[in-house]
Amino acid sequence: MLQHMKLKYILLYCVGAFTLVICACSGKLDLKPTDELDASTAYKTVTDLNKGLLGAYAGVSFAYIRNSALTSDECTLPADNTSGRNIDTYRWQNDASNTTITAPWEQNYIVIDRLNRVLAAADNINLKAGEEALRNQYKAELLALRAYCHFDLLRNFAEAYHTGALGVPYMFSAGIGSPARDNYEIVLQDIHADLAAAKALMPADFTDVTRITAPAISAIQARVALYNQEWDSARLYSTEAINAVPLATKASYGQIWLDQGTEEVIWKNKRTTDDALYIGDIFYDYGNGVALYVPSFELLDKFDKDNDIRFPWVALENPDNTPGLAPYIVNKYQPEASVVNLADSKLFRTGEMYLIRAEARAELDDLAGAAADLNALRAARINGYTPVSLPDRSSAIDAIYAERFKELAFEGHRYYDLRRRNLTITREPADVVNAAGAITLQPTDKGYIYPIPDAEMKANKNMQQNP
Repeated sequence: MLQHMKLKYILLYCVGAFTLVICACSGKLDLKPTDELDASTAYKTVTDLNKGLLGAYAGVSFAYIRNSALTSDECTLPADNTSGRNIDTYRWQNDASNTTITAPWEQNYIVIDRLNRVLAAADNINLKAGEEALRNQYKAELLALRAYCHFDLLRNFAEAYHTGALGVPYMFSAGIGSPARDNYEIVLQDIHADLAAAKALMPADFTDVTRITAPAISAIQARVALYNQEWDSARLYSTEAINAVPLATKASYGQIWLDQGTEEVIWKNKRTTDDALYIGDIFYDYGNGVALYVPSFELLDKFDKDNDIRFPWVALENPDNTPGLAPYIVNKYQPEASVVNLADSKLFRTGEMYLIRAEARAELDDLAGAAADLNALRAARINGYTPVSLPDRSSAIDAIYAERFKELAFEGHRYYDLRRRNLTITREPADVVNAAGAITLQPTDKGYIYPIPDAEMKANKNMQQNP
């Protein structure tokens, strides 16, 4: 656990100290500290491990969806939104005190701390006969989730996505400290190691898509390889995921977004009414009937609106009870469901795997293979689609990026896609009416790279800010 979270532990320490004073009055001084969780006593059985693991899953952040949408060209700020909610982020006023943009830091490290506490106990629990395989499955999930959270931190806060750049601290144990930032390549090395260890332990017959499974580990490996331009690995791992989880049919595609089906869902994080924030709340204020952020005209214009089955799930015509000028609202997170805005976050889908493999094949000069993947995905999404060929690597990458824009809209990819190739974020004139000048963001501009949180910088003497 990182240093800026120490305040929470200080409060717990005060409670523990008060308890100690009370007990001293009755002569009971032989007590263990109560200011932090003792894994050796909290986790004694396989059932305990599962409870700890579920607690970690519950904390998995979807802040990357909000941050990517608001800082890229994916959405626009409509006149409806007079609340001011997240407007500084949309306008690229991204300094270290912006708790919206820096939220993934604390959220991920909280989950990592939980995981490390369970992992510390996993090999020392009381095992009954026949429980070793289940214990190994839980260890696999813990290791893979730790890798996933560190990768989410890396793509949010790394100085750059290449060797020698500042990364993030990789935490292998729970506790309070002042860790320095590991270099990008060191973090990747540790991510790879955790994923490999998880893969070796994960049973092939475990298929619960609300948790990490063997195909999910392959999908995480594919995404990590994509960001690090490990093209052979990206091709290999995406193929593993594709072979395990086929694309949804046209008839079943919409069920993904209604949480009524799991075709092509490799891993999704279950969200419940206990959550303080629903994913859809990012885009639509149900209580006031106001569209907060809506699909950009640039994004809408990419679709064949009459034939692309994805379009109505990306953009829903503005409900009658919503005032203002926004013609569409974001529809992937159930703005019209019985529990408005409550939806599971789909962390990995097979559609993304096809695009990862297409990009890897293009970079490996397999243009026919890249075109085959692109055409397969489009044929599954667009009625009456006519296949295309890709004449060269540059046009292939352009086509794949355009398809990622549509296929993965509002799933937390667009900003990171632009950043991993150092591309300028450019908003179309129709999308910047309320942007207060936030029109073009160059890779060298302040705000292009997210800052380390101010709270961390103040508390951790070994932490170094992004330039």
